[in-house]
Amino acid sequence: MSKKNTIKVLVVGCGHMGTSHAKAYHQLSGFEIVGLVSRSPQSRNTLSELIGGRSTFSDYGSALKITQPDAVSVNTYPDTHYEYVKMALMAGAHVFVEKPLALTVEEAEELVSLAAKLNKKLVVGYILRVHPAWTKFIDIAHTLGKPLVMRMNLNQQSSGPQWYTHQQLMKSMSPIVDCGVHYVDVMCLMTRSRPVSVSAIGARLSNEIDDEMYNYGQFQVRFEDGSVGWYEAGWGPMMSETAFFVKDVIGPEGCVSIIDENKGASDDVEGHTKTGGLKIHYSALTKNGGFEKEDKLVSTEDEPDHDGLCFLEQQYFLNSILQDVDLSAHLRDAVYSLRVVLAADTSVKTGKTVLLT
Repeated sequence: MSKKNTIKVLVVGCGHMGTSHAKAYHQLSGFEIVGLVSRSPQSRNTLSELIGGRSTFSDYGSALKITQPDAVSVNTYPDTHYEYVKMALMAGAHVFVEKPLALTVEEAEELVSLAAKLNKKLVVGYILRVHPAWTKFIDIAHTLGKPLVMRMNLNQQSSGPQWYTHQQLMKSMSPIVDCGVHYVDVMCLMTRSRPVSVSAIGARLSNEIDDEMYNYGQFQVRFEDGSVGWYEAGWGPMMSETAFFVKDVIGPEGCVSIIDENKGASDDVEGHTKTGGLKIHYSALTKNGGFEKEDKLVSTEDEPDHDGLCFLEQQYFLNSILQDVDLSAHLRDAVYSLRVVLAADTSVKTGKTVLLT
């Protein structure tokens, strides 16, 4: 791609996710990184050195004015997403933003409408949508009939820097909100149906977090087609590493599960997306009452690592800009998933089932 057609991108946030996405922009010829923004001099300077030297900024607003980017990559804490995405769109830039899109459904819907009004692409970082094993997992779920029963969790036994990061995240949202959007998005893709109600419970297991916050939660979501989903998430040094990774889907025709062999520790970021393979079980019985088919194992050993998945995400972002891809379904599901996890948060605090309109 010629320099003239290169998308100038400003990377905001230089932590783990910002670094992975910056590496992807650096590798993709369709992007040119014009600046790195972080409140921490160490993180932005370290990332600049890693990718061959780039202009660095401590203030996002100044960086927008100086670099005048074609695209902005927002990889900061969730409580900044609404403001930063809106600023980028108003500055005439396309936006990639890490999940969640915003802290409220109203803010998310406002950003979706603004992007459409300004004819700018807005992509939310649902990394599982580009994961080869997870897309195969979703495709197999479509063969299991209806309704579906979906069971998923991601408990993280965190300590040290990981526990500090989790504490910072919990200043604005609980684990079932922060992580849950990924898995509700997957459930929406599997069912192709609208979520209609949510019930949830939660518990505060640490005195190191705010009184109103909880670091363990689980919710149940019902869909219009009769499907049901369960999700569980917990953060902290007290969390169990037994059965911390459950991902399976059951339907009338059988079930499919992500095998969690050799997952590693629960606070290993690579382990959050890594799969050990897919196991398919068929429900059909013979006349004698035995199973008609043997279980089938699908290898996923060639799946990308975390940086590889971020590369695929940014390829999708680039293609959406260059090919004018219709992102309406992507953004509809992003709002759906946010609505579900925020309803779950309300259910935890009120003890009541929340009906979704």
